[in-house]
Amino acid sequence: MKMEITQKKDNPLQKRVEVYFKLDHAGESTPGRNAVAEEVAKQMKSKRDCVVVDTIESVYGKGMSNGYAKVYDSKEAALEFDREYLLKRNGIEAAKPENADAPAEE
Repeated sequence: MKMEITQKKDNPLQKRVEVYFKLDHAGESTPGRNAVAEEVAKQMKSKRDCVVVDTIESVYGKGMSNGYAKVYDSKEAALEFDREYLLKRNGIEAAKPENADAPAEE
């Protein structure tokens, strides 16, 4: 899989950089969200848990895909600004409180 970042857009209000990219995966299936997020993180010099891959759309008949990802300044910014279902798909979850599973004492 080869990745080329086609466009970067700074979004300082939401503490992120929005990235549009092209994937070349000729002869292979469309790469998974996790593999794409790791590649975006590597190219943007960020951590994996700061990257939220929004979409990956395959180009029909070619071994190429186009996509959109958001690279946040920190994991906390991602948790604050992004939608919960996208965070879950990307494997980014908030730390659970210590006694979340313990029953309440009366």
